[in-house]
Parts: sequence; C-alpha cells; structure tokens
Amino acid sequence: MRSVASRVLRAPVAARTWSEVGYTVTGTVLAVPTFAMALLGLVFSVLSLLTIGLPLLTGVLLLARLTVRYFRGPARLFLGWSWPNPPPLRRRGPGPVRWAGAVLTDASAWKALAYCFARLPLMAAAAYLGGVLIAGGLLGITYPVWTHRFPQDPPWGGPWGLAAQGLAALLVFPWYFRLIVWLDRRLVGALLEPGPERARIAALEASRAALRADAAALLRRVERDLHDGTQARLVALGVALSRIERRADEPELRTMVAQARGAVVEALTELRDIVRGIHPPALDAGLSTAIETLAARSAVPVDVQVDLPQRPPPDLESALYFSAAELLTNVAKHARAGRIRLDLRAQGGALRLTVTDDGRGGARPGSRGTGLAGLVRRAESLDGALWVDSPPGGPTTITVELPCE
Repeated sequence: MRSVASRVLRAPVAARTWSEVGYTVTGTVLAVPTFAMALLGLVFSVLSLLTIGLPLLTGVLLLARLTVRYFRGPARLFLGWSWPNPPPLRRRGPGPVRWAGAVLTDASAWKALAYCFARLPLMAAAAYLGGVLIAGGLLGITYPVWTHRFPQDPPWGGPWGLAAQGLAALLVFPWYFRLIVWLDRRLVGALLEPGPERARIAALEASRAALRADAAALLRRVERDLHDGTQARLVALGVALSRIERRADEPELRTMVAQARGAVVEALTELRDIVRGIHPPALDAGLSTAIETLAARSAVPVDVQVDLPQRPPPDLESALYFSAAELLTNVAKHARAGRIRLDLRAQGGALRLTVTDDGRGGARPGSRGTGLAGLVRRAESLDGALWVDSPPGGPTTITVELPCE
C-alpha cells in the first residue's frame, strides 16, 4: 500500500511522465499533416470508383508506408519504442501498372493510413485534456498563495478546497497520459507493427541476410587465399619444373617434366576459373566498372547506363554481375541481335538490372541452354525476382530486381 501511494505521489515529477507528455505534444503536431493525408486518401478512395482517383490514391498509400518511419522517430526518442519497416512491395512484374497494383493491394499501406486517421484525435484529446489538468492543477494548488490579489471567494469550497482539487488534478494527469500512450501503443501494434507471423518472417530474413553476408565474406577470404597462396605455389612449382626441364639430359625425364609442367598450367587455369567464379576481379573496382568491362568484352555492342548512388552489398554485387554476364552471353549465343541496352539503377528500395536486345525473341525462363532458370533461382534466393518479356520476333527485355533495403 505504501509503495502504491509513493508511486502516485512521485508520478507528476517522474521522468516517464514528462517523456509521455513530450511524446503526446509532439505527436499532436506531427499528426496534423498525416491526418490531412488520411482525409485525402478517403476522398481519393471514393474517386477511385470512377478510376480517376487511382493514381492519386496510389501516391497517398506510398506516403502512408513512409509514415511508419515518420512516427517511429518520436517514439524512439521519447519512449524507446521501435518497430521494423513495412515489408517490400511484392510485384508480379515490371511496369507502372503492376507497381501501382502492388501498392493498392499492400496491407501495410492501408493499415498505416488507418493509423494516420486515428492518431490525431487521440493525441489532440490527450494534449487538450492533459493540458487542462496540468494548468488547472497548478493554478488550483497555488491559489492560496496569490488569493490576496483576488479577494472574491473562489467556487468549490474556498481557497483550500480549490487547492485540494488542483492537487487531485496534478496527481491524476500522469495516469491520464499513461492511458493515452497505452492506447497509442495498442494502435501501433495493430496497424504499424507486423503481426507475429510477419515478425517471425522478418527475423528469419534478418538472420538469412546475416548468413549471406558471412558467406560472402568467407568466399572472399577463400578467393584471397587461393589467389595469394595456392596459385602462387603452383606458379613457383611451374617455374621449378621449367628449370628442371632445361637441365635434364635424359629424353624420358624431359618428357615427364614437360607433362608435369603442363598439368601445373592446367591446374592454374582451372584455379583461375574457380577464383573468378567466387569473386570476379573486376568487382574489386566496383559494380559499375565491372558492368562496363563486361559490356566492352561483349560480342554484341552494348549501350550501358548505370545509376547507383552507393555501392551495393557484396552478395548483391556478385548476383547482379553474374546475372549481367549470363544475359549478355545469352544474347550473343541465341538472340541474333545487333544491339543490346543494359540499364542498372537503384529504384524504390531495390536494384534493377534490365537487359534489352533487338533479337528474334521467344526467350523463356525454362528455355534449354539459356541459363535463365538458374538466374531465377539466384534472384529468388535474395528475395528478388526475374521477369522476361520476349514476344516472338523481339525485342526481348529481361529484368532482374533485388531488394536492397
């Protein structure tokens, strides 16, 4: 009982109380533009029945997805809350129509929009009534001190009765803010945070990303060890065999040494192929340079356009490099094309590689000998996708998209 009374008396000056007050006041101000956006979303939803509101509704939903981060900042600053970003949009193909369809059917965007609609009334009620309790409590509890300036009798039991009411208001307001913050936390859990299944998927995706990064680092170390260690020893062995071959007098011995030296040369060639398969040396200078090097070596002329604001992670670099190499090889072997256009850019939280040729068309992911099925598996292993648009007679456009958030 004593501990409960102590908590009640300390609550008005507790750090938690004023953190919640700061969160509520800040939340009221920040909720005004998002509430206006939610109202626009409601209007555009009605207009979408006539199709003219669909583009506008798509834009509002995209902004609503961003509010997950917008609201998370104050929550993290004042209360230490945090929650993950919404999952990436799941598209079934490239193009603005399918992209808009993914936005319009995204549950995370609609939930965020609902939160934008509900947040302002909740925060405004908290700020208004909480402000009345704090201001009224301070005025009431100090009334006996400055009552001589206002000689008229106050209502509700005189100066000390008003002071008692002010004290009660000051003891109540922390729990009112706590209730509001609790309600807001429930709204965040229902509308902004992922559900248990999505949270489990996010945890698995995070652990898989960490494993991918560890695997990429391990392969890089293996490549470096093979290049600096094993390959150097084979080169030294080949040099030693060359010296022995020059000094050997017996023909049979010279033949054996020559065969051994040839085996060393073959081993070096195979080792270099393995090293390139693990980590192409061209990637040491960055993905942009590596793609341009691929295009320069292509049998078919390639127009290259690369727009990457920053260097991607190593696993994405390797996947995009090998995808570009495979696609350029496919065009040279099967498409009978005279020109290729390769475009690599960061767009909407993803890296998109597009290869277009003016060849005969007819490419399919399951086409024998093209390697497209392997590229599909490689993209899907990184939560990406590959799309093929290749009507008979061409042109062929193949898009590889990998999320980089």
